[in-house]
Amino acid sequence: MLIKSDNLTGDAIIALLQQHLHDMHLTSPPESVHALDLTGLRAADVSFWTLWLPLPAGQKQSAQTQDELQLAGCGALKQLDAQSAEIKSMRTADHFRRQGIAAAMLTHLIAVATERGYQQLYLETGSMAYFAPARALYQRFGFEYCDPFADYVLDPNSVFMVKQL
Repeated sequence: MLIKSDNLTGDAIIALLQQHLHDMHLTSPPESVHALDLTGLRAADVSFWTLWLPLPAGQKQSAQTQDELQLAGCGALKQLDAQSAEIKSMRTADHFRRQGIAAAMLTHLIAVATERGYQQLYLETGSMAYFAPARALYQRFGFEYCDPFADYVLDPNSVFMVKQL
């Protein structure tokens, strides 16, 4: 497994993020979709990582490979202020779900946030059943429900969580 900083220019990550935005719009009303597009993820206050796995033996390279690696997931940190950050764009490629990719990326994001000296790590996710696995993952990692933070407002389609670091 390789987790690396990503400049968001590769075909594989662009496709994964397009799928992420598509799914968010399928499951949430437009005013409740808070996923960042490529421009938002390329902002100076956002750090972005991708998670890559080796191709199975004998598999040919495809659009989702890079140097014999296959894109399995991604995640980002958006700095809110000197003491806090927000997790953005946590996504596991569909064919890697339920294989620990999200947990590995979340572990990485928490470690980076801790190294940077953040005291709180926030996130927003959906309140619908589609997002139940994500909410369960975050709770396993010590995130607790909280009030809206930053520029968010109460929204029946959103859940807000925080982890004290």
